[in-house]
Amino acid sequence: MPLWLWFVDSLLLLVALSIAALAAIVVRRRRLERNPGSFEMSVNWRGVGAARGWAVGTAVYRHDTVEWYRTFSLSWRPRITLPRGDVEISGRRQPEAGESHVLAPGQVVVACEEHRTDVTVHLALTPQALTGLLAWLESSPPGKGVNAVW
Repeated sequence: MPLWLWFVDSLLLLVALSIAALAAIVVRRRRLERNPGSFEMSVNWRGVGAARGWAVGTAVYRHDTVEWYRTFSLSWRPRITLPRGDVEISGRRQPEAGESHVLAPGQVVVACEEHRTDVTVHLALTPQALTGLLAWLESSPPGKGVNAVW
């Protein structure tokens, strides 16, 4: 087989695999967004005001958890699971200068602390989605000890 034909075959295979991966990401995202109670949410583990570290994704309400899935991933498993009884939302702020270029317009940033692991992540979501998240947290069954601090 001539070298140029091998190169063309390899290039066509690479293009076909790229298209298949992109199609799989689109199908996965559509299926996640069809779930009742799904909403767009970005997550940052790096800290306050850091433009780097933000990841776009889709969050889905489950019975006692909120599951977050990265947008550009092929995994069907959630990247983050926030259990209702172990989460505390504190503070609400507008995106800082560096963040405003990374986040969608109109989103607000809140700090979310998970008590089991003592990890704080920053969530960016629309005010309507934040209202829904706070209502979901506050509507937990008695004895769950859920707090939303402002």
